[in-house]
Amino acid sequence: MPNHLFSHFNNHAVIPALAAIRLVVAHFGTYSALDRSRKQGPGNIHNALRVLDLVPTKYSYDEDEVPSHHRLINDCMYDILGVQSKQNVGQKRKEDFVKPSSNQSRPKGNNVVSSDIVELVTKEDMLMQIVELHRRGSISSDASILASALSSCADRKTLSGGAQLQALLVKAGYDSSVLVGSSLISFYSRCGQLENAHRVFQGMTAKNTVSWTALISGYAQDNQVEPCLHLFALMRQSVCKPNDVTFATIFSVCTNHAFFALGKSVQGLQMKMGFDSYVHVSNALISMYAKCGNIGEARAIFESITCKDLVSWNSMIFGYSQHGLAEHCLDILKEMEGHIMPDAISFLGVLSSCRHACFITEGRRCFREMIEHGIKPELDHYSCMVDLLGRAGLLDEAWDLIQTMSMPPNGVIWGSLLASCRVHGSVSIGIQAAEHRLKLEPGCAATHVQLANLYASIGCWSDVARVRKVMKERGLKTNIGCSWIEVGNKVYTFTAENRSKSQVNDVLEILDCLQSHMDHKYDILIDGLEDDSQHLKLSLNIV
Repeated sequence: MPNHLFSHFNNHAVIPALAAIRLVVAHFGTYSALDRSRKQGPGNIHNALRVLDLVPTKYSYDEDEVPSHHRLINDCMYDILGVQSKQNVGQKRKEDFVKPSSNQSRPKGNNVVSSDIVELVTKEDMLMQIVELHRRGSISSDASILASALSSCADRKTLSGGAQLQALLVKAGYDSSVLVGSSLISFYSRCGQLENAHRVFQGMTAKNTVSWTALISGYAQDNQVEPCLHLFALMRQSVCKPNDVTFATIFSVCTNHAFFALGKSVQGLQMKMGFDSYVHVSNALISMYAKCGNIGEARAIFESITCKDLVSWNSMIFGYSQHGLAEHCLDILKEMEGHIMPDAISFLGVLSSCRHACFITEGRRCFREMIEHGIKPELDHYSCMVDLLGRAGLLDEAWDLIQTMSMPPNGVIWGSLLASCRVHGSVSIGIQAAEHRLKLEPGCAATHVQLANLYASIGCWSDVARVRKVMKERGLKTNIGCSWIEVGNKVYTFTAENRSKSQVNDVLEILDCLQSHMDHKYDILIDGLEDDSQHLKLSLNIV
């Protein structure tokens, strides 16, 4: 592998294992561990680093005694970093890391870090330090460290860094490891490289449940339903069995695509395998049943959870909100406060339900309670309140709320206020809302049209011409009306004023035929009624 491949440093990729190397290798001895403890936060780190200061410098060890120092570092790792670590720090002496200049002798009895190492550890990118140190031969990294580095690359979508780590894994002979293979699948999946993820999966000689689940989750997150379900079926045929994460992933797919029958079938399987007691699996089931229209079953699953977490309560709140059951949302929120503290998502679900139900008083109270709980309203909360007040015609109050926001309003909030102004005929506020929205979304053709209509309603024709001119110059056009129908597992789309498709003309001919048939049947019916009426009159000697 060329050396220059590992010399590139990518930003913002800090991993626990590498932070450990930075703490106990690069920074060891540069300043007191007591000073370091003040920068690492609370917990047992203070005591751990005090013990670390009592350990003699590495120069006092023979080469055979170095592992005992590393063992102490690994024992302290959990308290220092808050993570378990099994890394194999290389048994190199201090001079492997220090490159003193020819005219400078190394002080004895002190831990000195050379300028190039100090420069190395002060770089923001801690991920590629381990690659560079490995290239120099200064450390020996095991598969767990490099797998953690891949996870960090996945968190930050650092594709180039992950590719370099994969090259290092192949060079070190770890590419056949199940742990590394699963990490590579997860990395490529989260970076949107599903072809590479599938290629790694197929190249694995041994697969486990994590490997299968990582690829299934990748396809699920990319909204590729067919390969996701196909992989799940293949996994069922293999020696690997689904786990709780696998079931939660499949339930999320069923939720997003309303696969109710499949969801019920998978639920039977997960109950048979004993995963029905897992809270996050039950939470996924609540969302699935609520999205598929069975809110009663969602509530039954919610009640069956012995130890409900925050997600359980929020899933039920949003389930009721999706069904327009605002009163149930308010009841759940009240019941929730006796068990667990609501968060911003909880109040968002309740505010959304109040908006659709036009519960003004309840929405105001919910918004006030959220602030009293110390939760800072976000743009979504403000959007719900503006829409709620706007639908009720309280446009001045909605305007005042926007003015008191702790953050600049976005286009959604201005658009919501504009829509309410159109319904309730508030031209002045509507014009201001439209102007503000166009500053944020100058390419929105619908807002231009609405603004022109508002100006026209008060006779400001010069402003109407100005808005229309802007639309023409920018080439803005409103979206054409569209409808669609599914026939025989195929979706047919129709757009307004577009008769280029043969189906449109066929539909119009059938509609004309039906209209003629209805008119003809109507005439026969009228004639029949008139004949019956005349016959009845004659029989009764009325005429």
